[in-house]
Amino acid sequence: MEERLHQQKSDCLKIVIYGPESTGKTTLTKALAKAYHTNWVPEFARDYLQQKWDSTREVCDKEDLIQIVKGQIEAENKMLLTANDFLFCDTNALVTQVWSETHFEGYCDPRIKQWANSFHYDYYFFTFIDVPWQADDLRDRPNDREKMFDAFRESLLKKNLPFTILKGTHETRLKQAQKVLKNLLIK
Repeated sequence: MEERLHQQKSDCLKIVIYGPESTGKTTLTKALAKAYHTNWVPEFARDYLQQKWDSTREVCDKEDLIQIVKGQIEAENKMLLTANDFLFCDTNALVTQVWSETHFEGYCDPRIKQWANSFHYDYYFFTFIDVPWQADDLRDRPNDREKMFDAFRESLLKKNLPFTILKGTHETRLKQAQKVLKNLLIK
């Protein structure tokens, strides 16, 4: 049975901060939202999986991924209601798809693939692996950063999605992103 998730329509430009773990996505997402006086959507998986880890010492499994996508789109829809020109999303269903495929030997639930294909975002800021790795309870691939980066890049290329790779310091990335966003507003 096909499960339906609804992505709220809006005149806001939806921007995904995209990439593998520990590449500065949350820092950049918060900074962009602050700079543009708008909302940002936190990564639902972070709190969801941290609670799971804290209560059971178990990591993410395939069954968690559906709940993660549902929680993410619900949070996105809520934040969109009061967003200004942009809504900055600290992940999306495509990130969940890539994560599933890299962690479960190529497997991804067909519902997640369908959602990743049907949800619309205006632009992707793809964070590079040139920031120091920061360990926590949930991060698990410190030695596979290039492999993970390549998997994320491949998914953007395969779907022909618009993106810019952001490298360098936090300040450099923020300036690069702001140049792109200025051009998006002009269009």
